[in-house]
Amino acid sequence: MESSCEESSAIVATFSRKDKRMTQNVSKRQKRRRESGYIVNNNNNEEEVEVEEKILALQKIVPGGETLGVDMLFEETAGYILQLQCQVKALKVLASFVEGNDKQRMKLGAKEKG
Repeated sequence: MESSCEESSAIVATFSRKDKRMTQNVSKRQKRRRESGYIVNNNNNEEEVEVEEKILALQKIVPGGETLGVDMLFEETAGYILQLQCQVKALKVLASFVEGNDKQRMKLGAKEKG
């Protein structure tokens, strides 16, 4: 279980480096468009507003997300998802262990907790 979580972290680190370079390029393009007064059509504006709303929602979900820029927010989100997945795996293992213990106790004639 630990190795898969560690491997996932390595994948996120690699993804984050690539993603950071891509978002830096996008940010530069966006800045140039704003500075030049470039106006996109209405459909794109609506899409941009929708994306902005989703980013704000994501910032509220990810711990510390309110203080992060978009590129770091995505990096933190990926790490947070992997962390949650590892926690779910650990809880499943723990639950199956406890369930196995309960079944074993029932076989031995122990009374159920009530």
